[in-house]
Amino acid sequence: MEPLYQVQIVCPCCGMKFQTSRARPSFKKPVRTDSDFCGYYQDVNPDYYIVRVCPTCGFASTENSIGALSEKQKASYYDKIGSKWKPRSYAGERSAEQALECYKLALLCAQAVGEKERVVASLLHHIAWLYRYDGKAEEERRFMRFAAEAYVRVFESDRDGSSARIMYLIGELHRRLGDYHEAVRWFSRVVNDKRIMDAAMIKMSRDQWQVAREEMLGQGLDLPEEMERSGAS
Repeated sequence: MEPLYQVQIVCPCCGMKFQTSRARPSFKKPVRTDSDFCGYYQDVNPDYYIVRVCPTCGFASTENSIGALSEKQKASYYDKIGSKWKPRSYAGERSAEQALECYKLALLCAQAVGEKERVVASLLHHIAWLYRYDGKAEEERRFMRFAAEAYVRVFESDRDGSSARIMYLIGELHRRLGDYHEAVRWFSRVVNDKRIMDAAMIKMSRDQWQVAREEMLGQGLDLPEEMERSGAS
């Protein structure tokens, strides 16, 4: 069985129908996953195919993007990006370089049309993962910081029941960036907020709180006051 299959998409900008590749569910099982949910796959990386790019107008989006653009959004897109688009297709198998092109295009499109902050944050985070796969640590760090900032905006403006995961991700991205005090603050919020019932996120926050503590001790850094008193409880 081929790992990819084709689906038909209607472009939310120009309305044209086009084909894009998706990874079959049986190929979406990662062999391992990082603590910020970056997955590693044996055969095909399904993350390469999350972004759909219209070959006609160039508008790039995901399943979570706006379903149809308003006339004002279309005008903004064409003014900033679409007028420069040269028709090309990303319908087939994508290389790592092409996947990165698709994500960066989707990010520009999202910013041009005022997409939901949650979608922007996810795109930024995925771009950081693509740089991680490629071993480009400086670019990975840059986009992790952008993603952390975007997730904070999501948390502040979009309380929809998944705030524990968002809070955990903010903490974990800060830990990976070496911003330990900020990481601990977010992990502690997940653990200590009695309204949060997400056991998995509470456990992961406790675990990464401890990882942050060990990393700080290993680097000879001063521990935050709450770390001096006790462990995450």
